Amino acid sequence: MITYIALLRGINVGGHKKVVMAELRELLLKSGLKNVTTYIQSGNVIFQSSNNNAKALEESIQKSILNHFGFVVPVTVKSRVELSVIFDNNPFETINKAESYFIVLNKIPENHLVKEASQKIYPDDEYIIFNDCIYLFCPKGYGRAKFNVNYFEKKLKVNATSRNYKTMVKLLALSEE
Repeated sequence: MITYIALLRGINVGGHKKVVMAELRELLLKSGLKNVTTYIQSGNVIFQSSNNNAKALEESIQKSILNHFGFVVPVTVKSRVELSVIFDNNPFETINKAESYFIVLNKIPENHLVKEASQKIYPDDEYIIFNDCIYLFCPKGYGRAKFNVNYFEKKLKVNATSRNYKTMVKLLALSEE
């Protein structure tokens, strides 16, 4: 069995796309996933599966959510190992790591798109696009950052979702158990 983390985008935000975590866990268990747990209400699901195709798991979870809840939710699935590598590759200095954000991408974007997206800079925000993650440090806070997930999705032609440092630490710890 492989341990995975599914990152759902845009649920339970501002009363939109309401998903009760207990209901989601039950739905995913019925769909064949094992040892399903969730962390906070923003769409973090840890599970196990013998399926080694993360893209197929993404599609299956999306379809289950659409059929049950009636709306589309972008889902990015990473193995525990993949998420650990993303976490460990955080390029920021130790002092800034705990305040950084991880914009996890559903695939590695094409090089020419990365180059184009990287042209945009804002003086208060620092970001680095590396493989399937954008590492973002915004000293004034994520809510005040000029960059957002929508910008990167559009420019890189990927699905993306962001998690803060603390959430990543917790997801990796929960997925060890």
